[in-house]
Amino acid sequence: MSILSFRRPSRNVTPVANLSETISGYSIEVMPRTAAKIDDFRSVLPQGTRVYVAHIDGTGIDEMVATARRLGEQGFDVMPHVPARSVRNRAELDRWVGRYSDEAGVRQALVLAGGIPTPRGDFHSSMQLLETGVFDRHGFTRLHVAGHPEGNRDIDPDGGDRAVGEALSWKQAFAQRTDAQMALATQFAFDADAIAAWARRLQDNGMDLPIHAGIAGPAKLQTLIKFAVACGVGPSMAVLQRRAMDVSKLLVPYEPTDVLSRLTALRAQGRTGGIEQIHFFPLGGIGACADWAAKYGGTATQRAAVSG
Repeated sequence: MSILSFRRPSRNVTPVANLSETISGYSIEVMPRTAAKIDDFRSVLPQGTRVYVAHIDGTGIDEMVATARRLGEQGFDVMPHVPARSVRNRAELDRWVGRYSDEAGVRQALVLAGGIPTPRGDFHSSMQLLETGVFDRHGFTRLHVAGHPEGNRDIDPDGGDRAVGEALSWKQAFAQRTDAQMALATQFAFDADAIAAWARRLQDNGMDLPIHAGIAGPAKLQTLIKFAVACGVGPSMAVLQRRAMDVSKLLVPYEPTDVLSRLTALRAQGRTGGIEQIHFFPLGGIGACADWAAKYGGTATQRAAVSG
């Protein structure tokens, strides 16, 4: 194909919404191996930011606890993942949660099934972990759980949402019968209208857990596609495919400006359901994501400590 047949980059600039209120109080996710590359998070993130520590299969609990402790000592609100399918039994769960509490001062966790297809031991779902009472015994007061705006084929292989919906109903009932502060932290997606429509459906069905909407931070398009495939992101792939076909956008890194501008507009119209906060997946690097958020007015997560 001749280079002359490619579209020239447009000189028109899409207006950017005032994103500061939307991303104010954002949280962010790190892995121990990426966190180890940053000497002091206080030079990167706003003080008090909630930092999720992702427990990827193969990461040892020593590394997880050390990362949580370091972040806590630097003044951040630490929330480690606890993946059910990676926990061998109740005794191991008790050890993990106890270490987070005793060694890192952690009192919150994202409780989820985990990304591996076959459980390592007795647990396969976040609900089973919550039912043990281990988190309550160690003084955990905030327990977030996973949300899936585009479904989850690990849970609903037919592409529907019956099992996911039943799990959400159970989690809401758990929140109502316990003292746990709960919220839904969602998988990242690229279609603001789809995210908002899902949040409104939950609201219409009586689900009132606060939603922390997952958004991918700035990254190369190839990186986004790789993670989207690995994480089972479905309908949003069309957004990435359209971007890949636009040479003017293919030449520059992806930024979440468009999706968050659209969410901001939908929020102003009262059409975002229970979405209360943005949770960033820094797929292109923690520093790049934090710099982008600072550019558009992102601040620490103090608002989330009050609202959800």
